[in-house]
Amino acid sequence: MSKDKNQKHIKRRRTQKSDSAVETRNDLIFGLHAIQAALELPVTRVTEVWLADEREDARVTAIIGAAKQHGIVPQKVSREQLDEMMPDARHQGGIARCRPLGNLDETDLYKLLDDLNVPPLLLILDCVQDPHNLGACMRTAEAAGAHAVIAPKDRASGLTSTALKVSSGAAERLPFVQVTNLARVLRELQQRGVWLVGTSGDSETTLFDIDLKGPLAIILGAEGRGIRRLTRENCDQVVYIPMQGGAESLNVSVAAGVCLFEASRQRNLWSANKVT
Repeated sequence: MSKDKNQKHIKRRRTQKSDSAVETRNDLIFGLHAIQAALELPVTRVTEVWLADEREDARVTAIIGAAKQHGIVPQKVSREQLDEMMPDARHQGGIARCRPLGNLDETDLYKLLDDLNVPPLLLILDCVQDPHNLGACMRTAEAAGAHAVIAPKDRASGLTSTALKVSSGAAERLPFVQVTNLARVLRELQQRGVWLVGTSGDSETTLFDIDLKGPLAIILGAEGRGIRRLTRENCDQVVYIPMQGGAESLNVSVAAGVCLFEASRQRNLWSANKVT
């Protein structure tokens, strides 16, 4: 192997290794929006903050002020030091160390459902492995008024640093529940009166033709593969999103937005009519 090719090979391996580190670790969060969101909570997970010494702007000033409310004094460091802490991460000049998010499981989910005084709206992600998609789904689910996002522990992304950044703070506020046996949880949700609506392009019923006002869980599948066979068998109904043009499918976070906001629209109309 030539010297130039060998150097390219080494560089590629280093990049792959650092990308993997960013995807899997969750004790650090990066990006100014993600750090600000974590600091805005009454009880923050943040324990340390590092900011690029070259940045002197309103966003950095806001982070410094929010950090001081929790007794944290951000450290000013060079951008090179930040790059070394999280190689290849788009940190925007900010990294924070956090206590890990608590792991929520089936028990926590059922307690959440018991404490709700409105029909639950849940998003279930069946083996979504891309943390960017998970983060986007968390952000969408919170915006649509979902009460929790549920995913299996195996063969699915968790709340990595990347997912936390992409969620733009939603992962700090919206419960994310990881379950060991998704099929069992689906059956338990049915026993609790939650209607399970799966999505698939080969369904004959559109999303816009069904009632989404009651206790509801929207189930979306992995990128390119859709929901698994066993998951589909546990659904009460399977629908598709009608589309125009040449696109055959939507990104999972976009599909989540379409489904959840349609459910939110129906529920808001129902509530308004009920009041009048």
